[in-house]
Amino acid sequence: MISGFYRIAGWNAGITTIYEEFHDRSKEYRCAGPAAFWVEMTQEDIDRMRAGSAASGIETPYPDSFYEHCMVRTRLAELLLPRGVLLFHGAAVAVDGAAYIFTAKSGTGKSTHAQYWRALFGERAIIINDDKPFLHIGEDGVTVYGSPWAGKEHIQTNTSAPVKAICLLERSADNFITAVSPGEAFPILYRETCLLETKEQRHRQLALLDKLSRSVRLYRLGVNMSVDAARVAYAGMNGGTGT
Repeated sequence: MISGFYRIAGWNAGITTIYEEFHDRSKEYRCAGPAAFWVEMTQEDIDRMRAGSAASGIETPYPDSFYEHCMVRTRLAELLLPRGVLLFHGAAVAVDGAAYIFTAKSGTGKSTHAQYWRALFGERAIIINDDKPFLHIGEDGVTVYGSPWAGKEHIQTNTSAPVKAICLLERSADNFITAVSPGEAFPILYRETCLLETKEQRHRQLALLDKLSRSVRLYRLGVNMSVDAARVAYAGMNGGTGT
């Protein structure tokens, strides 16, 4: 067994695994401890994750180490949930210290759009995570955190930033951005939340999602996969001001 301390979403976690993969992918998040809580993996956890993937129709020939890495993510999501933290499916980019999150079904182009922000803003822009960041929803606003789970390209940064807006991203021939209400956004935010298993956990997630939808600005963003899409998005979320 392999153990280490990692700081995830503002909390120190002790994590024990069978395989090296989690520790290899999470080097940037190592800390000195002590741990606020522990995650300990077993072969039964790995087998359950593999079976769950197969049942959902996404069975893959990945090794046990891959499923263990995914199961650590699930366990952390469970332990962080009572602390006001959600695991979310989206790309998070910070510009000048303020974060913007783009969420959509896989394959829509959120990661590509995040890269256009890097092209537009250069070093002013930081991709915090291009797939699965953590969101802390508190009384004083929402903070996004990088995580070791960052898609195929593993594009992430171990940092955090206050969230200014969330965009519901969709493909469009023309670039546009328009504000949406919490009620309009909620079904998509729910769909893109990494939902947990038990009724109590989902009740907590729904409560946090409701709070999230009322804590940040919400937009529908149509993009044609160009740098101009990033320019339109930034201007629309900042009162029409340019870069």
